[in-house]
Amino acid sequence: MIDLTGRVAIVTGAGGGLGRAHALLLASRGARVAVNDLSVAQAQAVVDEITAAGGDGMAVAGSGSDFDAVEGMVAQVMDRWGRIDALVNNAGILRDKSFAKMALEDFRLVMDVHLMGAVHCAKAVWPHMQAQGYGRIVMTTSSSGLYGNFGQSNYGAAKMALVGLMQTLAIEGARHDIRINCIAPTAATQMLEGLLPEAELDLLQADHVSPGLLTLLHDEAPTRTILCAGAGAFATANVTLTAGAYAGTGPDTPEKALAQWEKITDRTGECVPQSGAEQGRQELAHAGYTRDDVQPN
Repeated sequence: MIDLTGRVAIVTGAGGGLGRAHALLLASRGARVAVNDLSVAQAQAVVDEITAAGGDGMAVAGSGSDFDAVEGMVAQVMDRWGRIDALVNNAGILRDKSFAKMALEDFRLVMDVHLMGAVHCAKAVWPHMQAQGYGRIVMTTSSSGLYGNFGQSNYGAAKMALVGLMQTLAIEGARHDIRINCIAPTAATQMLEGLLPEAELDLLQADHVSPGLLTLLHDEAPTRTILCAGAGAFATANVTLTAGAYAGTGPDTPEKALAQWEKITDRTGECVPQSGAEQGRQELAHAGYTRDDVQPN
């Protein structure tokens, strides 16, 4: 059993939908939960549910896009409980429209809420996690970022950016036992209303995603995992690198690369690099240069 007794978690955008489901499950497993939402009333309603079930929670209002507000939220949590063990970056918005018709303001807004909101929250909890030598952070990515979705260029860009953020923070946080993962949920939240048939929405309940979240937050959690979750099913997505091929550096390199395209794109034996430097080392190896200490530009 995953037991979070004594742990302190912050869940953003937790006044309803996925965030609420996350907060309630974390609390049911013993965590003390700071429920964040733009609406203090909605956040408090979730805290009331936690308290009624015998758990411990607190409501913290504010937008992740406002770093001062985020720092204030973190200060409140530290004042009350003295530590922060887990951060679930769940808050988000949609401004769907085809790229041709999308206003740049809506692109920036979605990037700001999803990406910068997660950056602000991670930045605010990071020193506390470093000091205690323990931390678990989950970013909420999306299949729209991983694989694309019509009308969601802004949302997809922001969600894939969170994967990049995870990759580097996981490397930097490793020596402090700060583990960073992503969850890509499929859930019947307000964001999907009117987009899917009712029968599908019935299967895609938010509380069917949250169990996957627990696997990313416990003491023996993985790091740098992208967990896809929906309808009680779970899978992982990976950014992989094929073995590739060498096409040289001469004037005919474009033609040589094209001639070897099948080999370049062959996924047999592909790997999941543990850092960006591994791509450079593979390319140098193809060129006959294998010094382990060489870093890509």
